[in-house]
Amino acid sequence: MIAITFAWGSCYLAISIALRDAPPLWTAALRVLVAAVVLLIVARVRRSPRPRGRRTWLLVIAMGLVNVALAYWAMFGGLTGMSTGGATVLANAQPVLILLPAWWLFGEKPKALTVGALLLGVVGLVLVALPSGFGTGAVLSLVAAAAATGGTLLARIIDVPPLTLAAWQFLIGGVVLAVAAFLVEGPPIIHWNAGLVLALLYMAVIGTAFSNVAWITESKRARLDQLTAWILLVPVFGIALSVFVLGEHQTALGWTGVAAVLAALILEVVANQRPRRVMTITALHSTRE
Repeated sequence: MIAITFAWGSCYLAISIALRDAPPLWTAALRVLVAAVVLLIVARVRRSPRPRGRRTWLLVIAMGLVNVALAYWAMFGGLTGMSTGGATVLANAQPVLILLPAWWLFGEKPKALTVGALLLGVVGLVLVALPSGFGTGAVLSLVAAAAATGGTLLARIIDVPPLTLAAWQFLIGGVVLAVAAFLVEGPPIIHWNAGLVLALLYMAVIGTAFSNVAWITESKRARLDQLTAWILLVPVFGIALSVFVLGEHQTALGWTGVAAVLAALILEVVANQRPRRVMTITALHSTRE
């Protein structure tokens, strides 16, 4: 999960580089389509089975439209309509949004300590974002978070291997994004250079293909409230990279927010380990007797 969240957090740095030479929707479409091609090649080499059945294909198409086309359109739109810090926070609100659906659909009732940890994490993220302001892209960023939440829920119920599911959702969503980019931004006006190519490849391979296959794998076997809590790290990694790589300034309030997020993750880990620890102590006690 640390690898996944670092990949997603570092993508905000790559996006800021790519948007200097390419329009937002075309950048999103290229990112997704390159990821789809990479995953389809890997799936072909590994002979991963394709989705089968009308219901399965409908769910895969729905995931491509929601988790890719809508989520990436809203995420890139949010980044262009507000500060990076604010957009990063709101676009990663999935830990809070998923609590009730996961409880209702899968019976995953959250623990009180988990809810408290997530609320503390949200407060920390707000503290990170406050100095840079939220701006007019807040609605789009929240739409991106809601779409990603829907994608995580769909991934749980679609009976398709993670590699195949990721590949086809990106192909479907990428085609839709490309059509939307053409309609909204016209033919792509892109100033190709080494920095843009490297940024796109990093976003596509590491920040999209690899990370989403890993995410789908975990979403099929882990509690969703525990899994999505790690998303709190995404803005933290994004802020840290902007400070240490781009030399951007972060306020004391922002660092206080980072500390609150880390404290929230520690609370979440403690909440998840407490039952296991009690069982282990009981088992040892019984063995000694």
